[in-house]
Amino acid sequence: MDKTVVVEIRTVKHHPLYRKTMKRAVKYKAHDEKNACNQGDIVRIVETRPLSREKRWRVDEILSTKEAVEIRPEEIN
Repeated sequence: MDKTVVVEIRTVKHHPLYRKTMKRAVKYKAHDEKNACNQGDIVRIVETRPLSREKRWRVDEILSTKEAVEIRPEEIN
């Protein structure tokens, strides 16, 4: 999926009767024109015209980036 990122939005709600905490995750496909997003980044998305069958959002800005740490197999032992 070139120029596409999958954004997951997690919400936590309490059940009205049983007071149990329920977690819900919704995934949106968003357009990333510059392919600047990486896994773990926190982004802001905005609604836009339909760009494909499932893409209705675009990345407005990257709020924070997550540092990726590379570990060689020799360092694990």
